[in-house]
Amino acid sequence: MLTAAGDDELDPVVGPESATEAATPRVLTIISHVMEKLVARNEWLAKQTKGFGKSLEAFHGVRAPSISIAKYLERIYKYTKCSPACFVVGYVYIDRLAHKHPGSLVVSLNVHRLLVTCVMIAAKILDDVHYNNEFYARVGGVSNADLNKMELELLFLLDFRVTVSFRVFESYCFHLEKEMQLNDVVSSLKDIQPMQESLSPASTLSSLYV
Repeated sequence: MLTAAGDDELDPVVGPESATEAATPRVLTIISHVMEKLVARNEWLAKQTKGFGKSLEAFHGVRAPSISIAKYLERIYKYTKCSPACFVVGYVYIDRLAHKHPGSLVVSLNVHRLLVTCVMIAAKILDDVHYNNEFYARVGGVSNADLNKMELELLFLLDFRVTVSFRVFESYCFHLEKEMQLNDVVSSLKDIQPMQESLSPASTLSSLYV
């Protein structure tokens, strides 16, 4: 289970097509970088305030998983085959949580569980075909019962605001592109230019309009 596991200890995902290798989209790299910075900042804040807040307690594990955020996102993408846009929308959910519940911090104890829950909900909103909760739980290294509870908790924390307009989606893409440039995550501007286009075809985003 995720609470005590590294990437080698997560429950194996079975199926003839599950292990198909796919290139990791650049957006996963930058989101993992942004989340790592957020967690590092919040861990420092938690030491100063001696607490994480209570709103995200449902996502807390017993201890921080040894698998990195980057490897965890790669695992979710590899096995669930959800669209890259799901990770952007999942990031939007986490940002909304941070603004709505500023006293509750995204830290190493909860970030992995938040990510798998957010991406799963985003896949249900965005993708025509997606795996069920049980499969996401196996991929994420949590129990199905826990993931069901976290999904419901997240929906209430967000007041069920899980739709993302094209304008908002676009603004987050621009924000991530800026992070790429500022942190030299990619080598040149020509590498990041297609990112937004690859994430936002009309067929993928039609369900995002509000």
